[in-house]
Amino acid sequence: MSAPVTTERKANVEELAKAAKAASRKLATLSYEKKNAALEAVAKALEQHAPEILAASAEDVREAEALVKSGELSQALLKRLLLDAAKLAEMVRGVRAVSELPDPSGQILERRLLDTGLELHKVSCPLGVLAVIFEARPDAVTQISALSVKSGNAVILKGGREVERTTQVLVSTMRAALANTGVPADAICAVYGREAVAALLSMDDRIDLVIPRGSNALVQHIQRNTRIPVLGHADGVCHAYVDSAADQAMALSIVVDSKVQYPAVCNALETVLIHQKIAATLLPLLMKRFAEKSVRVRGCAHSRAIAPEIEAISDDEWRMEYSDLVAAVRIVDSIDAAIDHINRYGSHHTDAIITTDATAAQKFLDEVDSANVFHNASTRFSDGYRYGFGSEVGISTSKLHARGPVGLEGLVTYKYKLYGSGQTVAEYAGPKRKKFLHEK
Repeated sequence: MSAPVTTERKANVEELAKAAKAASRKLATLSYEKKNAALEAVAKALEQHAPEILAASAEDVREAEALVKSGELSQALLKRLLLDAAKLAEMVRGVRAVSELPDPSGQILERRLLDTGLELHKVSCPLGVLAVIFEARPDAVTQISALSVKSGNAVILKGGREVERTTQVLVSTMRAALANTGVPADAICAVYGREAVAALLSMDDRIDLVIPRGSNALVQHIQRNTRIPVLGHADGVCHAYVDSAADQAMALSIVVDSKVQYPAVCNALETVLIHQKIAATLLPLLMKRFAEKSVRVRGCAHSRAIAPEIEAISDDEWRMEYSDLVAAVRIVDSIDAAIDHINRYGSHHTDAIITTDATAAQKFLDEVDSANVFHNASTRFSDGYRYGFGSEVGISTSKLHARGPVGLEGLVTYKYKLYGSGQTVAEYAGPKRKKFLHEK
């Protein structure tokens, strides 16, 4: 169960959530142009206040380094926390990229003529208020805020204690920028302290969607302790299957990139599955490449027979998300065995096949039950920015609402608007009833 929340602290969070709800109603009515002008004001403010933002980040990092030494914080979280001038400039570019995207709200998705003078419109609209609870990453603050404003939603941000100073400066900078744009400042809010999480999760009358971005433990805690819909994923156990018909040079390049390019993120590779026909030649080459990148390898008995330096692995560990320079290797005797392994042990996040066999590739893409399935490409492409979504609020492995990298389209729902001219249901009932046209 959630930790108890003091009355005073919960009252403060409730007032903030009430203000965010009011802001969301105004934001939902604003034009494409006004929302874009607000995002440009935010981008300029972030550039102008770069020194304060970087100074706050440096303080967070210094404190986090001490927590890593004491074992209270992981090295992976520390890596996500790092912020320099180049990364801040990328965050600003991300805000501007969102402003260039089409407005997802207010779009007519379908029109249906029920009868003459009776027309039904299915129209996209914002969700309302988002609560985003995240660990470490300062870029999440600007990404999520930009996407929320563009989609017409208010957002309440709750960062981990390791990123509190940076979050405070970023949020205050963005709120000040909004003040002169017609977008209410309360469209972007933040809460601090562990107790605030329990308070947010209890507010199903104010908050429409919770988005957790962090560890498995964080996501599961949130899912267990709220009635509010939760969008996200608990694990990022991603696989690459190297088929018997793979181009081995390509396979080595893709596998190493998937594991090494940024091992601390959820779309990084955790397990390599290799067809037994090519294992004797491919695995030694892969072990050499992994050794060059300081990757520890754990694997099955068959893989250890080929490369004795591989460490033994237990069955439970096939579900492990290492988020580090550690990889698991398993030799399989068929593509069906690879698919079975992924569907059993994977997290339905991102999985790839490397092969020149188009039939095998299509079978893999069709049968692997994951939000993202790739052919001859690194798992690291599983990202809203790389998909052209501008940015993302997170990656969802759910099959309801939004799946995969969630950008603007995942932050809107829809409503039905019926335009009539005096019709009543009684006219369409009984023996002399009128007939519906039901024309698209």
